[in-house]
Amino acid sequence: MASQSMEIMAKALEQQVLQSARMVEEQLDAELGKLERMDDDEMEKLKERRMEALKKSQKQKQEWLGKGHGEYKEIPSEKDFFPEVKESNRVVCHFYRDSTFRCKILDKHLSVLAKKHLETKFIKLNVDKAPFLTDRLRIKVIPTLALVKDGKTKDYIVGFTDLGNTDEFPTEVLEWRLGCSDIINYSGNLMEPPTLTQKSGSKFTKVEKKTIRGRGHDSDSEDD
Repeated sequence: MASQSMEIMAKALEQQVLQSARMVEEQLDAELGKLERMDDDEMEKLKERRMEALKKSQKQKQEWLGKGHGEYKEIPSEKDFFPEVKESNRVVCHFYRDSTFRCKILDKHLSVLAKKHLETKFIKLNVDKAPFLTDRLRIKVIPTLALVKDGKTKDYIVGFTDLGNTDEFPTEVLEWRLGCSDIINYSGNLMEPPTLTQKSGSKFTKVEKKTIRGRGHDSDSEDD
């Protein structure tokens, strides 16, 4: 009975794969058919539109780079925070302390993501140099990421709770969590985190898109 059930499941899976492949093939055939039916004028217009989109994309990229996107940098003091977040539509700010080991873990991942997601500015600020801002944003746990959109703090990532409660989370998990808050352009599945090589004790807290976190958390610090 068990072998028959496995055989039925295998056949069903094979049919699903074949059906998906046929759908993709049909879509490709349809696109190719459209291209074949285009005359020279239509092809030229299509090329022009694509060139225009490419030029626009390159211009936007240069604007972002000019504003400090593409690198993960430290800002000197809290007074520099406001010009930075006003200049860019989307900003991730890491509130850190030198003595906290987990801040160094975040540094590594944020450096990678800053290069990958040019649409977002990635900065860090030492909490010891930002007492007013830390109090204003009610930051109690270190590290905390403040996610700022259009000049307003929209969300927080507090400690590693949303990252699997482990120091060994991959960069992709942080990328997914930032995508849940719409602070980066995320192309993956927002409904669940990327697959982890799970270790005992690794758990995920359900994250609702664009929820405000960091308010009302316990005041215990995660400093090591």
